[in-house]
Amino acid sequence: MATYYLAVDIGASSGRHILGHMENGRMELEEIYRFENGLVKKDGELCWEYDRLYGEIINGMKKCKELGKIPVSMGVDTWGVDFVLLDKDEKVLGNTVGYRDHRTDGMDEEVYKIISLEDLYARTGIQKAIFNTIYQLMAIKKKHPEQLEQAETLLHVPDYFHYLLTGEKTCEYTEATTGQLVSPTTLDWDYELIEMLGYPKKIFQKLIMPGTSIGHLTEAVKKEVGYDLEVVAPATHDTGSAVLAVPANDDDFIYISSGTWSLMGLERPVADCSRRSCELNLTNEGGYAGRFRYLKNIMGLWMIQSVRHEFQDAYSFAQICDMAEENSDFPSRVDANDECFLSPENMTEEVKNYCRRTGQKVPETLGELATVIYASLAECYAKTAKELEEMTGRTYSRIHVVGGGANAGYLNELTARATGKEIHAGPGEATAIGNITAQMLKAGEFATVEEARTVIHESFDVKIYRA
Repeated sequence: MATYYLAVDIGASSGRHILGHMENGRMELEEIYRFENGLVKKDGELCWEYDRLYGEIINGMKKCKELGKIPVSMGVDTWGVDFVLLDKDEKVLGNTVGYRDHRTDGMDEEVYKIISLEDLYARTGIQKAIFNTIYQLMAIKKKHPEQLEQAETLLHVPDYFHYLLTGEKTCEYTEATTGQLVSPTTLDWDYELIEMLGYPKKIFQKLIMPGTSIGHLTEAVKKEVGYDLEVVAPATHDTGSAVLAVPANDDDFIYISSGTWSLMGLERPVADCSRRSCELNLTNEGGYAGRFRYLKNIMGLWMIQSVRHEFQDAYSFAQICDMAEENSDFPSRVDANDECFLSPENMTEEVKNYCRRTGQKVPETLGELATVIYASLAECYAKTAKELEEMTGRTYSRIHVVGGGANAGYLNELTARATGKEIHAGPGEATAIGNITAQMLKAGEFATVEEARTVIHESFDVKIYRA
C-alpha cells in the first residue's frame, strides 16, 4: 500500500491537487483535481476569492477519498506577498486585495519617508517591488487605518488556508520573506522596522520553517472530507518549493522557476544585502533549511498568458510558440521588467504602445507579439545571468528551468542562444514536487535534501537545449 502525500499548489491562474508517492525508488505524481483562479473586481479593487479557493481545496481533498488514496499529510503553497488581516472574532477585515491592484501606487514614497530604499534593502535584502507586503500594509494604514486598528492577526495566503484546515495560526518563513519585513540575519520578523513603520507588532505570528508540522484537521474539516491527516508546512512560497525540486546537487548552475513569473537566481547560504545588489534589484528570499534564494523577479509568462487571453484563448501555447518561431526575425524588444506590464488593462496594447514609445516597429499579429515577448524574456534572462555572475565572481555553465515554462521549447531555445549556456528544462511540476519533497523529508522518506534531489533527477524527464 503506497504512502501518499498531497500538494495543493495554487498559482495566479489555476490550482491543482497532486498526490505523490515513492515506488521502486522513484517519485510518482498524480494530478487528481484542478480548478481555476484569477483576480476579480470588487469595490474597484482587484481581489482574490479566498472563500471559493478554500472550497476547491476541500473538493480536491474529497477526491482523494473517492479514489481511495488518502494522504498521510498535505501542504499548501501559493504566490507570495498577499495576506489577510483577521479581527478578534477571526473575521477577515476588508477586501482580499491581490498584488496586481493599484492600491500600492505611491506607497513606496510613504515608506521611504520613514526609511530609505538603501537602508531598507540593507535590513531585509529584499528587492523593491511595489506590491510587497510592506507597501500593501502602508496602503491599508493610509486608506483604511481602522482595519489595522481592529487587526489581531496577519496571515499570508497559504498560512490562511492552513489555518482554515487546522485552526492553527502560523506564518511560514519562505512566504514571509517575500513581504520585505523579515531579517536575513535573525531569520525572524524585523520588529524594529515594523514599529518604525507604525504596523502593530501583535499581528505578526511566530515564523515556522518548511517541514514543520502545523497540526491535524479540525473536527469540522475531518467530517467534511471523511478522513484526517497531518498538515505540514512546505516552503509555502511556490518558488521556494520549486527551487527545492531543482534536480541537481552541484553549484554550477543558475535556476529559473518559470511560470506566471520567472524567478531567476542561485541558492546561497548567506544573504547579500550590499548596495550593488540593491542597485541590481536582486533579492534574498528565504529557502528550505534556512538557505537563501538569491534571485531576480522577472515578469515571466504572465505577458504571453495575458495576450493569449486577449485572443480568446483560441490557440495553445505550443501553437503560439510555433507562430513566434515563424516570425523570429521581427526586431522589436521590450523591457520585460517594466512596471507597465504588471497589470495593464490590455497587455497586447501595452506591448504595442511600448514599441511605439521607443521608436520600434509595432507588432500587429499574434506571432509578432509572441516573438517580441519571448525574445525579450530571453534577453532579460541573459542580462540577469551576467548580473548574478558579477555578484558571485564566477561563471555558470547551465541554467535549470523548472515549472510550467520548462515546456516552452521555443523560449528555452532562445534562452540557450541568448545566454550561451546549456538549458536543462524540467521538471514541469517542480512546485508540487518541492511541496511533496518537504513532506517526505519530514516523514523520513529522504535523509537529506541531496538524496531527495538525486531521486527527483532520476524520476522526471529533463530536456537539454544548447546554443
